[in-house]
Amino acid sequence: MLWTLIVGGFIGFFAGKIAKRSDSMGLIYKIFAGLAGSFIGEKLFSNFGPHLAGMAIIPSIIGAVIVIILVSYFTDGNNRR
Repeated sequence: MLWTLIVGGFIGFFAGKIAKRSDSMGLIYKIFAGLAGSFIGEKLFSNFGPHLAGMAIIPSIIGAVIVIILVSYFTDGNNRR
């Protein structure tokens, strides 16, 4: 369980760097984005590439970028009407 949280945090960290949202993300948000992104990425893009803690790294990072962009869109004050 701890290994899964650590890998989820790293996935969220790398996804935050790719989405250029890493500065505004806390540790819990990075872990959440990594774990949710892993689930979504593997459902959308299959289960290819290297695996850590049962998560396919490449689809997980892509899924986490999607999660970060969506959450940032809905929580950013500049996007509200």
